[in-house]
Amino acid sequence: MNSWIAIIAASAAVFSWKFLGHLVPRKFLESKFLQKLAGFLTIALLAGLVGVQTFIGTNSSTAKQELVFDARFAALILAMVLLKLRAPFIVIVLAAAATAALLRLAF
Repeated sequence: MNSWIAIIAASAAVFSWKFLGHLVPRKFLESKFLQKLAGFLTIALLAGLVGVQTFIGTNSSTAKQELVFDARFAALILAMVLLKLRAPFIVIVLAAAATAALLRLAF
């Protein structure tokens, strides 16, 4: 029952923030500074998520989180190279996934 309370509370919190977003004046939202800040925050949050998901792993014997370099790191490097070469997004995703899968299969 506690998980349902948490789900309902989280849903109410998300809805309230979305509702409050509609009450913000349009002049405030059209500010060049806020548009640039929102873009930078999006990039920073996505980079943080990718970094955590790529480099943090859990040690099975101690159940502690630690820094790891595995197939995800190689897939990320390949994705960055393909992005630099301006490859289509679907090609980047498929190539990175195939690289990680093949490295995990090999090792």
